[in-house]
Amino acid sequence: MRYPVALALTLLTETPVYTAALVRAGQVRPGRAATAAVLVNLVTHPLLWWTLRHWTGGPAAAYWTAFGLSEAAVCVVEALLLCLFAGLRPRDPLPWIASGTANTTSLLAGLLAAPLLGP
Repeated sequence: MRYPVALALTLLTETPVYTAALVRAGQVRPGRAATAAVLVNLVTHPLLWWTLRHWTGGPAAAYWTAFGLSEAAVCVVEALLLCLFAGLRPRDPLPWIASGTANTTSLLAGLLAAPLLGP
């Protein structure tokens, strides 16, 4: 999958998840929630993409290990950035749950869409 397609798919899947989670919890207005969702992804997605590119030519085990560790790091960074951009507190469970849910959603969407969208 090419980078612009991957970024678009990530934004299309994660932004509604983040927005719904933050708004439903009653802590963030819809516009601010959506903006925060886009911003956290614009920070983390390029870093994840380019980090994983270094592992694509090696053994599958090395790639999937790097993939899992990188995705976990992205969840942590996005949760912390949500606190900054959406005015949440790191002690609250909301940014952590929203980050895990949004990233799981986009990961599944990417795995399902990859065969359809090609390399």
